[in-house]
Amino acid sequence: MNNAKGSGKRFVRWAGVLALLAASGCASVQTTGSGTVGVDRKQFIAASVPAEQLQQAANQQYSELMAKARAAGALDADAAQVQRVRTITNRLITQVGAFRPDASSWPWEIHVISADEVNAWCMPGGKMAVYTGLINRIKPTDDELAAVLGHEMAHALREHSREQISQQMATQVGLSILTAVTGVQGVNDLGSALTNVMFTLPNSRTHESEADLIGVELAARAGYDPRAAVTLWQKMAALGGGSAPAEFLSTHPSPATRSAELQRNAEKVMPLYEAARR
Repeated sequence: MNNAKGSGKRFVRWAGVLALLAASGCASVQTTGSGTVGVDRKQFIAASVPAEQLQQAANQQYSELMAKARAAGALDADAAQVQRVRTITNRLITQVGAFRPDASSWPWEIHVISADEVNAWCMPGGKMAVYTGLINRIKPTDDELAAVLGHEMAHALREHSREQISQQMATQVGLSILTAVTGVQGVNDLGSALTNVMFTLPNSRTHESEADLIGVELAARAGYDPRAAVTLWQKMAALGGGSAPAEFLSTHPSPATRSAELQRNAEKVMPLYEAARR
């Protein structure tokens, strides 16, 4: 392909994306400071998705999920395990101000849910959970567990959920305009595929990479070895049995790409880790 022609097509495509984002009331913002790792991407977030309302919805959903887990006897069943998770999380929370000072006063909360799933997550506003499947199957060291928790906290700090909702709204606006202009019905299947390629896949990879980098720095600042993020994701990849999809088909970076990027940035924040250990 002719490079100039290809660049022109990409410009037109992204100009269209920006127009859709503007049409849905999205504004370019920077939700966090860039930190030592240099996460400085501008994000498009809709004013019609207020952070306060999203956090309220998250709080309500979190309460319901925890109540359900409690009723099933699956909430914080192992006191020692819960203490370990909370100790690590609290150390990470003391460092969130490096990326956004307001997050220091968020109502952070974390629970351990007894379930085989290898998973952990953080909702908008800092409500978190980690599953025993991750702890029991990955068997993370404290440093590796800090990498997991820091990664999930980073998604909340960067407001990735709010950004994703904004993108979905922009896509819906675009599809409505397309239908009105062409008069063609039944374009939803094509629209879904277009959304997947233009929004979901690229941004999900971007979100994962940003969460990796911020998580590495949070861990280092809290006195956890940032290099443990590399061994953590190697364990995660091994757990998948080598069946991970090719990078361009996945919403996550490939294991090799992820490891290389983490290694580079772990070295970048080693001085922060060494200072925290003094």
